[in-house]
Amino acid sequence: MTFFWKILNINWPLQILIITTALFGFLMLYSVSGGNWDPWTTPQIKRFTAAFFLIFLMATINISFWKKLSPYAYILGILLIIGVYFYGETGMGAKRWLNLKFVKLQPSEAFKISIVMFLAYYYDKLNPKYVSHPLYVFIPLVLILIPSFLVFKQPDLGTALVIVIIGISIMFLAGVHLGYFFVAGIGSIGLLLLLFQSRGTSWQILKNYHYKRIDTFLNPSIDPLGSGYHITQSKIALGSGGLLGKGYMQGSQSQLNFLPEKHTDFIFTTLAEEFGFIGTIALLAIYTLIIVFCILSALSIKDRFGKLLTTGLCVTFFSYFSINIGMVMGLLPIVGIPLPLISYGGSSMIVVMIAFGLMQSAHVHRKESS
Repeated sequence: MTFFWKILNINWPLQILIITTALFGFLMLYSVSGGNWDPWTTPQIKRFTAAFFLIFLMATINISFWKKLSPYAYILGILLIIGVYFYGETGMGAKRWLNLKFVKLQPSEAFKISIVMFLAYYYDKLNPKYVSHPLYVFIPLVLILIPSFLVFKQPDLGTALVIVIIGISIMFLAGVHLGYFFVAGIGSIGLLLLLFQSRGTSWQILKNYHYKRIDTFLNPSIDPLGSGYHITQSKIALGSGGLLGKGYMQGSQSQLNFLPEKHTDFIFTTLAEEFGFIGTIALLAIYTLIIVFCILSALSIKDRFGKLLTTGLCVTFFSYFSINIGMVMGLLPIVGIPLPLISYGGSSMIVVMIAFGLMQSAHVHRKESS
């Protein structure tokens, strides 16, 4: 196919939905900036514009190129995560970022793409009859757990758990026998009990602030001015929005700075306060349509690598917004997961757009079989 024919064959409804979601984000960042383009709106627009054109470029590259690149992407991801321990910058009590001069990269965010690419590559190369063989189940588990442990030690429990969820999801999509997931579920319950049993001992597994987050999740009123402040203010903003909201740039919790991290992790509550139930449903509908078009694209792809890559990245995108929304509503413990295409941030924006670029590449070349 020629370059222009590939552009025509891009999943255009998905592109339109991406732009629509980003516009929501620009509106909310302008609002929480107090009606100013700086410090958040202008940089976000610039990042999105550059990354949006990157999608078109990635879409024109044959999916076989990304397949060959997958093992190297995994290795590079591991090296970057290890590099954080030696050259990383500390923020909010954790060492998670690498300053690459032109961008401040969070390698653990980028690794969400690397793990999807490599596992799709692994199962594409593996003979389907060996998918549930114990040895070939053990190998991807190791590939998932090594980076998860490294990210957990940063410490970044939320991202580590997301990497595990993404990896396990791809194993399920690849056709691994359900018995393994049943055993993993029993093991997870045992691990959870062990985590609580270790609290306060010399072999405590989690950090003290992790346990404090769990306490706050179970009972936010335990420390409303301390560890429970974030979720308390978030619930006030969510509830005060009502059906139609208080109006654009009229939210008291966000405009008066009661709401913490209003431009990143808690930006969904700003939207709920200003646009109410109708506004949140509109955003959720757009997210749902993105998932639907990604799944429809995956069903049309002949190449096993492209199919697993698309569904794996679809799970990644779903985990982003479902965990963030669950977190700010008090349905999940507070973890540092941004709202995709809405929250301010360079790493999350670039990672999400690269994911869409890979999905578009698989879609454009969907009729090709490996």
